[in-house]
Amino acid sequence: MRYVFAPPPTVSAPVAGVAERFPVHRIYCVGSNYLAHAQEMGRTGREPPVFFMKPADALLPVEAGATGAMPYPSLTHNLHHEVELVVAIGTGGRDIDAARALEYVFGYAVGLDMTRRDLQSEMKKRSAPWCIGKGFDHAAPLGPITPSVRAGAISAAEIALHVNGAERQRSAVSQMIWSVPEIIAHLSSAWTLASGDLIFTGTPAGVGAVERGDVMEATCTGLEALRVRVS
Repeated sequence: MRYVFAPPPTVSAPVAGVAERFPVHRIYCVGSNYLAHAQEMGRTGREPPVFFMKPADALLPVEAGATGAMPYPSLTHNLHHEVELVVAIGTGGRDIDAARALEYVFGYAVGLDMTRRDLQSEMKKRSAPWCIGKGFDHAAPLGPITPSVRAGAISAAEIALHVNGAERQRSAVSQMIWSVPEIIAHLSSAWTLASGDLIFTGTPAGVGAVERGDVMEATCTGLEALRVRVS
């Protein structure tokens, strides 16, 4: 097949312990999926799940043991961190039953749903899409993906974020309003999930601003840590 210019390279993420990489198809995100954060953002926590997307090339993959560099994005004066468990889909499907949903999972990683909060807030006031607040360059830092067979009991994992060594966020995956199987079931009723999809599953309470020079370290039990410096 011939193209008018060379296609961009495939976006990919590292996989813990192997040389092969995970090719990324789409990035889905779940909004307000921990009760305390839902209330923090003015919701009750009983609403149906909210989904939005980031471009695949918004991914900022970080190798094991490395510190990723995230440029401070343009147009904002209020860049927020949101630590999240990320589900990597290995087998695609549509209308997936929650009881079988984990069969479609390749693995898990810890990620950051970085947000230009001031721009997102302005869009909310105008009842407009959040794209400018959520889908900018480097908006999705991601640590290495751990295959599910090695990740342990992810539903019992703890998730946390430290900024410059000080704890900002901490919770347990069990505190999610919508579990991983339920998220997959909901998503697959709206879109056909495909191999290579990433699902950012929502953040706990404690989101806040970061500045140039800040170092964020995201952790989740059983998974490789993610370390990112804002530059």
